[in-house]
Amino acid sequence: MEVTPQLVDQLAHLSRLYFSDAEKASVQQDLQKMVAFVEQLNKVETTGVEPLLHMGGAVNVFREDEVKQTITREEALSNAPDAIDPYFSVPTVIKK
Repeated sequence: MEVTPQLVDQLAHLSRLYFSDAEKASVQQDLQKMVAFVEQLNKVETTGVEPLLHMGGAVNVFREDEVKQTITREEALSNAPDAIDPYFSVPTVIKK
């Protein structure tokens, strides 16, 4: 695939990016290198190779949920700058 200046202009338009002429040339070279790399990967024989879904062998290693109290409500509210029992008091952000 050839990366043309028209393709760079189209991608820039879709991405809402604006390039100077020097930047367009640099982006075009970079995109051409990326396309060449992907084309090189397409040459690799992958017949019979399973897709890699996870980097490690462990899958879905989760701990059981345990309900436990870490701090009391009173301890949490004691650290608040302002509280109206049993809630945190925050400034109004929506005016009617």
